[in-house]
Amino acid sequence: MAGGQPISMKNLKEVRAYTSKFGIRIIHDMTRVAENAFFIQQREKGYNKKSLREIVKEICSYTDGATMSAKKDALVNIGGFMATNEWSVFEEARNLVVIYEGLHTYGGLAGRDMEAMAIGIEESLSDSHISARIGQVEYLGNKMIEFGIPIVKPIGGHGIFVDAKAFLPHLTQDQFPAQTLAAEVYLDSGVRTMERGVVSAGRKADGKNYYPKLELVRFTIPRRVYTQAHMDVIAESIYSVYLKRNKIKGVKMIYEPKYLRFFQARFEQLK
Repeated sequence: MAGGQPISMKNLKEVRAYTSKFGIRIIHDMTRVAENAFFIQQREKGYNKKSLREIVKEICSYTDGATMSAKKDALVNIGGFMATNEWSVFEEARNLVVIYEGLHTYGGLAGRDMEAMAIGIEESLSDSHISARIGQVEYLGNKMIEFGIPIVKPIGGHGIFVDAKAFLPHLTQDQFPAQTLAAEVYLDSGVRTMERGVVSAGRKADGKNYYPKLELVRFTIPRRVYTQAHMDVIAESIYSVYLKRNKIKGVKMIYEPKYLRFFQARFEQLK
């Protein structure tokens, strides 16, 4: 689900029909499956009377396996799982998990975390929970739109993506506009966001940067943590930065790790 545009059930059925002809597996990243199911329920013909549980079950029926980071839809702070329809794959995974994580009965997780994940999966498929959850995100997105902040539309299910190129058009990608904007928001209010642009894209084999079309700053909203008042603070902070946008200078990278630089790189403001 990118920028709030989820896969449709119609599209998934078509992909299933095509891959079945060639014996190709579909492995479902179901990290945000509940949110995806909500958008199918709200937007796709024939699904408005179905529950999220029914929609998720149908999604899974068209796939051969799945992985999930339970820190997203399943409402927990740690854990995840993989699932497969194939016994041979399950057996191999069950053997490997002992080497890398722990016995297959717990996969390195504490009993408390497994119980929390089980409850989280159950609660994540509550129609009222997801409706309130996405309603909060929509509230923040609409507040930003009211302030004239350029965001990706339609508004998504887990956060808001601000268009840093449109926000800071005077900065080149070599001046890292999305990283700059993320830093400015943090300095203004302490709100931590995530750059999704040239820093995240990394480098080519010849050492030159990739220059993606999009320079985005992701405002991801944790579940059941913040109130509407917090959303107002976030919107007011980005608006405060927006009012002084023409004076904002870019940043330069002063430290770059070998891998995943968007996690560890350090930057300095340009003079």
